[in-house]
Amino acid sequence: MGLFDIFRRHKKEEKKPDSSSAAVQSETAHEDESADTTSAAPASAPIHPEPINIPPADSYEEKINPDGTRETFHNGVKEEKEEGTNEESHSEEVADSSVSEEEVPSSSTPNETISAEESAPSSTSETKEAVEPTEPVAEEEKTVEEPVITTEEKPAEDSSAAEESNEPDNSEENDGDEEQEQQPSPEPEEDQETETVKKYDRGLEKSRTGFGARLNKFLANFRHVDEDFFDDLEDMLIESDVGYDMAMKLSDELREEVKLQNAKNRQDVSNVIIEKMVELYDEAGQDENPDLTMAKEGPTVIMFVGVNGAGKTTTIGKMAALFKKQGKKVLLAAADTFRAGATEQLDVWAKRDGVDIVTGPENGDPAAVVFDAVKRAKDEKYDILFVDTAGRLQNKVNLMNELAKMKRILTREIPDAPHEVLLVLDATTGQNALNQAKLFKESTDVTGIVLTKLDGTARGGIVLAIRNELHLPVKYVGLGEKVDDLQKFDAGDFVYGLFKGLVEVD
Repeated sequence: MGLFDIFRRHKKEEKKPDSSSAAVQSETAHEDESADTTSAAPASAPIHPEPINIPPADSYEEKINPDGTRETFHNGVKEEKEEGTNEESHSEEVADSSVSEEEVPSSSTPNETISAEESAPSSTSETKEAVEPTEPVAEEEKTVEEPVITTEEKPAEDSSAAEESNEPDNSEENDGDEEQEQQPSPEPEEDQETETVKKYDRGLEKSRTGFGARLNKFLANFRHVDEDFFDDLEDMLIESDVGYDMAMKLSDELREEVKLQNAKNRQDVSNVIIEKMVELYDEAGQDENPDLTMAKEGPTVIMFVGVNGAGKTTTIGKMAALFKKQGKKVLLAAADTFRAGATEQLDVWAKRDGVDIVTGPENGDPAAVVFDAVKRAKDEKYDILFVDTAGRLQNKVNLMNELAKMKRILTREIPDAPHEVLLVLDATTGQNALNQAKLFKESTDVTGIVLTKLDGTARGGIVLAIRNELHLPVKYVGLGEKVDDLQKFDAGDFVYGLFKGLVEVD
């Protein structure tokens, strides 16, 4: 694992969204062009109806001359009457027109005037038989009737034709959409990886800030590489909780580093120090397996040990949620029967996660709880059994003997159990956590470490010390308070989160 390779990879991944967004923009522009062409093609196809010229409503007026004769005006034009016109029709027209003339002045709005004018032809239907309609009127009626047919029938045909012409285009677009939906199938995994990197970034912010401040303070006094330079470097590393052994080893390695002798500025010195630190960290973990050991058949048994307050019960609850999400059948064993509220706390997690739990009486025998739990795990075919134990110090002989008794019961029921014994350490305790790990490793078979509360401390360098001095793999790290903030440990993401912004790459 080359440090600069890790940073170059992340730098390329940060640039990917820009290129992908440009590709999306180009695809969007291409789709817009195709949409314009498809929309332009059917636009010329439909026949738009010609504008309809609706003539004003016919108006009839009748005037009485001084000599008593009557004259009728149609749309302002005097009309000549046939000889066969009788006086009764004239009297009816006068009566109707007088009524309409009385109605017209009663309102001053234009709408009512129009209604009065429209009512005149209806009231004079009898006179129309006697009056010869002029040819222009018939033509106007025809012009009114013909466009009505056009507006009612042709647009319907055009719209149906447009729909038929658009149907193939829609199917092609749907096919294209399906292809686009099938192509980005790996996106959820990429999103998950990006989210994991962000969690490490947020969780290691305090450690990165603290280490960066110490490193910058050290580099501020840098003039040239001499014995005082290495003395100050060792002090800086020990203050950063990377451990005494790690600090001495790094100092010895850097004394023979040619790159450091040729460093021309502070940034070059910083790059050389961090690169060598990560090389040592990588070498110390070559034989480590960060994955959990799972049973080939039957339930996998994982036991959690550690001191009080390290976060064992919370870690079990979060880990149970992770495996339940993966479709595993999970069972919890509340073997911490001495701490007040421990069983109730784990029971709350069990209900929240939707998993089963085996409990015992308060201050009861923890070994009896373990026996009942492993028996049920075998009979009911559970995939994973998490065993919570009482917080104990490694120098408490009785408690360590009790832990050994629980392990014997598990091994008797399931030959390879427990498959993992995870030591839960509180990262905020720094070097004290390292000392606990040393003593627990001597007294029991610890197979891995869960480092909690990394987000709440500036002592993230403890991970480097644990690997270098104990050669124990860190299996999980707690990067926040949420359930999914308990993450499987990834050395590359850890290195990037711890040294981000302190290393410059091309």
